[in-house]
This record gives sequence, C-alpha cells and structure tokens, in this order.
Amino acid sequence: MSTDPINTMPIQQLIQIVKVAEQGRAKEVRLDIAQAKTLAFTLGEVMARLHGDLEEVLDKKIEKLNQDQTIEINMDSGAW
Repeated sequence: MSTDPINTMPIQQLIQIVKVAEQGRAKEVRLDIAQAKTLAFTLGEVMARLHGDLEEVLDKKIEKLNQDQTIEINMDSGAW
C-alpha cells in the first residue's frame, strides 16, 4: 500500500467554503465542476487508503490471533 501523502487541499477548501457560507447564513453551497471532480477524486483516494489500512490492521490481528492460539488434545485409553 502506498504511503505517499495525499493532497487533502480540496477537502480543506470545501470545509472553508462551508464555514464561510454558514457565517453568511447562506442556504446552499455551490462548487464548479472542476472543484467537484477534484474533491471526488480526493475523497476516493482517502477512502481507498483508509480501506487498505483497515485491511492491513485486520490481517495483522488475525495473524496474531492464529499464532497465539494453542490447541492441546490429551488422549488416554480410558476405561469403561
């Protein structure tokens, strides 16, 4: 999985746009298509990275659980 930093500037810009709109008591926020495409791409990249990180964590946890698990079986001839 890539660990290159993700450019989150489009997300930060959206947050700023929403803050300004809220302060101005605006009822809506508009993005042009270029901003929307960049934001969608960035959100997709962030979600893919988080999903990959989650899979990595779960794989490590399962591997650790499998290593720690010891099954012991005792067999004797027993008597009736």
